Amino acid sequence: MEKMEDNKTNLSEKQKGGMLTMPFIFGNEVCEKLAVVGFGANMISYLTTQLHMPLTKAANTLTNFGGTASLTPLLGAFIADSFAGRFWTITIASIIYQVGMASLTLSAILPQLRPPPCAGDQVCKEADAGQLAILYTSLLFGALGSGGIRPCVVAFGADQFSGTDPKQVTRTWKYFNWYYFVMGASMLVAVTVLVYIQDNVGWGWGLGIPTVAMFLSIIAFIIGYPLYQHLDPSGSPFTRLLQVAVAAFRKRKLAVPDPELLYKNEEMDASIALEGNLAHTKQITFLDKAAIVTEEDNTKSPNLWRLNTIHRVEELKSVIRMGPIWAAGILLITAYAQQGTFSLQQAKTMDRHLSKSFEIPAGSMSVFTMVSMLSTIAIYDRVLVHVARRFTGLDRGITFLQRMGIGFVISILATLVAGFMEVKRKKAALAHGLEDKAHSIIPISVFWLVPQYSLHGIAEAFMSIGHLEFFYDQSPESMRSTAAALFWLSISMGNYVSTLLVSLVHKFSAKQDGSNWLPDNNLNKGKLEYFYWLITCLQVFNLIYYLCCAKKYTLKPIQFQSKESDSEEGRSVELASKV
Repeated sequence: MEKMEDNKTNLSEKQKGGMLTMPFIFGNEVCEKLAVVGFGANMISYLTTQLHMPLTKAANTLTNFGGTASLTPLLGAFIADSFAGRFWTITIASIIYQVGMASLTLSAILPQLRPPPCAGDQVCKEADAGQLAILYTSLLFGALGSGGIRPCVVAFGADQFSGTDPKQVTRTWKYFNWYYFVMGASMLVAVTVLVYIQDNVGWGWGLGIPTVAMFLSIIAFIIGYPLYQHLDPSGSPFTRLLQVAVAAFRKRKLAVPDPELLYKNEEMDASIALEGNLAHTKQITFLDKAAIVTEEDNTKSPNLWRLNTIHRVEELKSVIRMGPIWAAGILLITAYAQQGTFSLQQAKTMDRHLSKSFEIPAGSMSVFTMVSMLSTIAIYDRVLVHVARRFTGLDRGITFLQRMGIGFVISILATLVAGFMEVKRKKAALAHGLEDKAHSIIPISVFWLVPQYSLHGIAEAFMSIGHLEFFYDQSPESMRSTAAALFWLSISMGNYVSTLLVSLVHKFSAKQDGSNWLPDNNLNKGKLEYFYWLITCLQVFNLIYYLCCAKKYTLKPIQFQSKESDSEEGRSVELASKV
């Protein structure tokens, strides 16, 4: 009878998860992206035209918000991996996000929550402290909500596919492509439909629509609860990492013995090693001291601040090894961030007419980024993978490290091209006597900016998805929400670096005659092309750094236990990146 009940339980578990759950999971992500991008793509316009902020202050506000919203996933991942689980973290975070969106919509609807409109040539009144407080509070709720949604949705979706079934593993890396594709499609809708509504109908409608969509997605996500495959949280990963570091320090004077003598306890590690235990590696051997068994240690019930298993030691090694690759992704985000600030300001000064009666909103220029990104993902998944597979023998075509490297190269081209396009735009302004007229439309087509937007989209399709795959594949399985948070943390740092770079360039390029590389009021008088080329040079150095890190990187080895045998012969070691 017990065997029959176990079989029923196993059958029930097997029926959970899989492709059936994707609409519910993707629905939540789509609505979060509609809200974030629908506001973020046009936020620079909202801050400068509705709240009357100076350009550099508005640009820094935008990148600071983006940075904070990408920093909070560390908190959300900690909560999910430690005790709440991914489902409940996503649910609660979505409700918090809903509150933030609702208050932001109200601030756009009610006139008293914004400064009065500019009257003619009079100096515009900036938003007062109270109005800014409402704005920042709404953004804070949005950032906190994003912190629970972003790291957990991607990991929760990947959890729906078994990590030990080869067919399911193949679906997992395809899932990352399609996760990013669905996310990109929702962003495409945001930068076209929602931005058009914001510019031509009103900000109340432009923010109200994604607010309602978010509410409906929360309901749909909760309805899908019985279908999901739920993985129990395995305790704080940060505590485990700290325990290994402390144990290694306490035994720092001991010599590291043969790896076979280091402490192992598969029963204790069972909840954090469902796909297999991590095998010993020869890097960072100082940490191996945490697994040295001494006479004072109780191997049956060890004090984890003195003795840890080799699996837990390798968890910390994996995180440390990922650090340099993680850092390399920061500067790409810094380059990408300029699309929502200075590239958008370029677009506002150019001829955006598709016809005599229809004009493209400046905030919708990122549609070219989205289209190129989506096209690249589709071509990569359907064509490039199959072609590359013939040469590499890998199911995924190329490794995620190679994919990221291609993205870095294309990003360098994007900022290089952007500088030349700015030179062309300013020459047109000078030729038509518009250099001193900041708000006049220069008779040059906005489509000259399409190459830089498109190259950024192609770069993101390679680098960002490769980065996300890298974190999920190479992180310890009990820390996958945390790993996804590291992806968003790199985005956060990229935005903060952008803020720092803009501030430093604005400060040190200022001259006594009032000229500046990044002027507040008249982009025609600036040297934006120099700023773009500065980022290009930084990215070249970053690429060299990345290539050195990638060459020395050691893939995470997993020791699988054969189900038929518990003996040593039943074990095999494989690299985590085996597909």
